[in-house]
Amino acid sequence: MSAIPLGDAPALGGAARRTDAIRLGLAALLLALVVVTALLAARPRVPALHVLPAGTNGIVVLDLSASISEDTYARIAATLSDLADSKGRYGLVVFSGTAYEALPPGTRAADLKPLVRYFTLPPQKTPGFLPTFPPNPWSETFSAGTRISSGLELAHTLASGTARPAVVLVSDLDDDPGDLQRTALAVLAYRRDRIPLRVVGLNPSPEDQQFFQRLIGKQGAITSAHLPSESSAVSGRGGFPWLLAALALAVAVALAVNELLLPRLDWGERR
Repeated sequence: MSAIPLGDAPALGGAARRTDAIRLGLAALLLALVVVTALLAARPRVPALHVLPAGTNGIVVLDLSASISEDTYARIAATLSDLADSKGRYGLVVFSGTAYEALPPGTRAADLKPLVRYFTLPPQKTPGFLPTFPPNPWSETFSAGTRISSGLELAHTLASGTARPAVVLVSDLDDDPGDLQRTALAVLAYRRDRIPLRVVGLNPSPEDQQFFQRLIGKQGAITSAHLPSESSAVSGRGGFPWLLAALALAVAVALAVNELLLPRLDWGERR
């Protein structure tokens, strides 16, 4: 490479440092954008749900029976996250063949947050091994048959002593055939006492959804969990963040232009 004699070469030191700083800054920004894009693409994306009327004291009735598949865990996590991020207060009833009160009515919404992790896939750490959901406190001893009436009845009892109550049932609606009549009576009790009842369906069959829709009436629409994100949540992938990817590409182009059209000026002492 040819050299040009320059008497005041040391005066270019500041410009050289600025050039290096621009180059390193662009490279660091590109690396950060690539990492953030990869993390967001790997995270399941499920739209938030606002399932309870504003200003009510909610009671969540969560189905944890054996029929609840991991394909619907993303919807459970989304529902609990939506409620936990609100400023309301909630009770929590979990049920399978029986029901029990996990959180009393009036509990701070933030206290639902620790439960979200049981229904959220952790990031993949070992190549070739898909991550699995962490075991929840009910998976070994509580998951059994499904008696939706048990959860609704307990929630109704709790709601009776609560000001402005509202109940949300989170279930696949796959009730035991022998429990259907009792479940219908429980729903009628809600309508009689004017307690709002909302339903988040976890991939319910059309027959089960139609049955519950008839029970709760037109004012209690069922929010179904038939979403494309469910399958992506199980595989550990979510919606791709195209905007961040485009920004990363723009930074990569800027870095390439900087390297090709604005090469670094090197100098040294004359030999």
